[in-house]
Amino acid sequence: MSSIEEVRAALMAANERANEGLGAVQQAHACVEDAQAQVMRAIEGSGQSDAAEANGLLAQATATLDEVRQQVAAAISSTESVANRL
Repeated sequence: MSSIEEVRAALMAANERANEGLGAVQQAHACVEDAQAQVMRAIEGSGQSDAAEANGLLAQATATLDEVRQQVAAAISSTESVANRL
């Protein structure tokens, strides 16, 4: 069985990895937002449904990435709480 300090260290290492992932998600979010803005500028005044669909899909991807950020942040917070109670 692991000692309390080993468990705490493992939890903190997990949080470090989660924070790295959070940074990657934030970068992906920014890239998708930029892509959506470019699509919006490109299709301005266009009546093509495919372009509007692409814009909608990028907006949906941005919202999904927002949810991922929130979930990872909540997981980090929960793990910190567990580590602090040890």
